[in-house]
Amino acid sequence: MSIELRAVATPSAPGLVLRPWRDDDLDALLAAYRDPVLHRWTRRPLTTVDEGRQWLEQTRRDWDDGRRFTFAVLEDAADGPLLVACVVLKRIAPRRPAAEVGYWTAAWARGRGVAPRAVTALSRWAFAQFPGLERLDLLHQVDNPASCRVAEKSGYVFQEVLPAYPPFPRDGHRHALTAPSVG
Repeated sequence: MSIELRAVATPSAPGLVLRPWRDDDLDALLAAYRDPVLHRWTRRPLTTVDEGRQWLEQTRRDWDDGRRFTFAVLEDAADGPLLVACVVLKRIAPRRPAAEVGYWTAAWARGRGVAPRAVTALSRWAFAQFPGLERLDLLHQVDNPASCRVAEKSGYVFQEVLPAYPPFPRDGHRHALTAPSVG
């Protein structure tokens, strides 16, 4: 797939490139998943090469289905692109006015504004790509204050506390971003 989104560099952070995952991302994907903090917040930790390959294959099938779009987020680095995060647009369906945004950030990239810039780039793309889309939701568990900050920095407004629902053991927050008005 040739789609590529960008988040421009800031005075304190390099630019970001968001693109579909590729097979040659496997090593970087598995390195990111070695982080125990990432394991805590993801439903499906990847620990083996086979799991990583299956995950990459599933992201391709999801793109083909047109209901879930997962992007690798790469930072422009002096020695080449560096995987720093993942963002996903999910629950896309015809005549459905809302979808969901998710993300994770690699341990080595946390605290540098990567997630808010990537979520913002994905959100803009989603509203431009899917004209009937009226709202994007960002969900996280209540004990994840970093995700609250990412939501706020990305323009998502807190909406409600959601009750715990398997596989998530704790209540959650729902933040929302509405489509920009045209005209």
